[in-house]
Amino acid sequence: MTSLSIQDLKDISAMSSSTAPQPGHALRPGHPGRSTKGTVLALSLAAMVVSMMQTLVVPILGLIQTSLHTTAANASWVTTATLLSAAVFTPLLGRFGDQHGKKPTLVGVLLVLIAGTLLAATTHSLLWLIAGRVLQGAATAIFPLALSILREEIEPKKLPGAMALASGAFAFGSGIALVATGLLTSGAHPDYRSAFWLATGMAVLVLVAVLTLVPATRHRTGGRTDVLGTLTLALTLVLLLLAISQGHEWGWSSVRTAGCFAGSVLMGAVWVLVERRVREPLVDMRMFVHRPVLMANLAGLLVGFGAFVLFIGVSYLAQMPSRLIGYGFDASVLRASVEYLLPSTLVSLVAAPVGGALVRRHGPRLVLLLAALAGAAGFGWIVADHAHSFSVIGAGALVGVAIAFGYAAMPAVIVRSVPHHQTGIANGINSISRSTGSAIGSAVVTTVLASKTVPHLPPGTPALPAESQYTLSFAIAGVALALVALVAWAGLRRPSEAPPSAAVAPADRAAAGAGADAPGGAAAETAARAAR
Repeated sequence: MTSLSIQDLKDISAMSSSTAPQPGHALRPGHPGRSTKGTVLALSLAAMVVSMMQTLVVPILGLIQTSLHTTAANASWVTTATLLSAAVFTPLLGRFGDQHGKKPTLVGVLLVLIAGTLLAATTHSLLWLIAGRVLQGAATAIFPLALSILREEIEPKKLPGAMALASGAFAFGSGIALVATGLLTSGAHPDYRSAFWLATGMAVLVLVAVLTLVPATRHRTGGRTDVLGTLTLALTLVLLLLAISQGHEWGWSSVRTAGCFAGSVLMGAVWVLVERRVREPLVDMRMFVHRPVLMANLAGLLVGFGAFVLFIGVSYLAQMPSRLIGYGFDASVLRASVEYLLPSTLVSLVAAPVGGALVRRHGPRLVLLLAALAGAAGFGWIVADHAHSFSVIGAGALVGVAIAFGYAAMPAVIVRSVPHHQTGIANGINSISRSTGSAIGSAVVTTVLASKTVPHLPPGTPALPAESQYTLSFAIAGVALALVALVAWAGLRRPSEAPPSAAVAPADRAAAGAGADAPGGAAAETAARAAR
């Protein structure tokens, strides 16, 4: 441990005096007296659009397959392409926003999203549809960029609530996309392109909101792009997600699946070596393995897993023909979305500000524990009784609370645990952990449901899962959500501290002094560096 230098004491004094509130000015970093409601609204809409892109195509994969005269395996690339694109661009654009400005980066990503949705809405080719979905995958970076802007623009005491609203909108978007797609494709002559026209309109609305309501970027760290680190991380994630998303189609023991898993491990090791040697790494390894950050990412993986098991499992369960196989609710895609999934989505939206208030008063650890309790209880309920609509809807509502609370707590852990100049990349990695969890959840549900089917079906009837497979899927998800409690209890035992960092840029030091950083501001950041 070292003592504070004279220069450090001067830094603290200067920052403290520069951030003293002026008479008549609101305690807001950088923009005194200016309302932040418009900023929160615009960024919450942006978060909602991101999650809509992820689930928009889930109900219409079959329609895409028949409309484009392709196979189910080929149609599955409409979802896989977005997942892989997100893995490549989310950490890169999160870091790019930290370096070169968050608002310009956000606007650029929204323009790419609009181009992707327009391409998907106008093409009649599977290849070009997949290309459009690749462009839409880049939109996943919008969520960490939005959280970074909130950290820069919102005063600390209001920050947990603002991030919870954005996170709640993210959770809401996943469910509302399923409902909207069901409504748009419920006619006599359904067209999957109508879903992409909706996405285009939403993306344009968000772009206008961001341009008019979000303040210009004030803090940029500059620096060079870590090209080698970006490429090795991208290869690591692409190989991993490719194996997870295509393993069921290729076979979990096939050479391709095993090769992708092995290649991901190898490239992950190369990525770690690269990041430890380059001067300006894409991801600071000390930040990456810092316990609160690591635990937030693990929680993101588990919550993302549970969310997708709920969406896919309940949607399929509701559509099962009860008269033929003895379980299910004979629901159409539209009814399954509106009656069985929309309630959990609405509950998530309502629970988000509650989670933010709890984070502000009691910290993210308690909120993650409550998320685990609600999620485990919800999946336990649906395991015990999925023969009645009330139980399925009620259990989904509990899981919706868990998702909202989890999404409210994780950004708060990140913000409290990383320096200002690493907010974008840290939240980007957390978004990737949730996407990875979603991919694993989708793969697990698909594999479990297909592993045991109902025997003695009438000729010409497609294979249908045995009821026990739904029970098993929901039980696995319940265990995953219960593990979030262990993560919160063991991984967040003490208040989060900023991770070791080789240097803090002057702009970030000023940002911390402006109150945009975690509790303690510039003085705490400087003192923590000196203590280390």
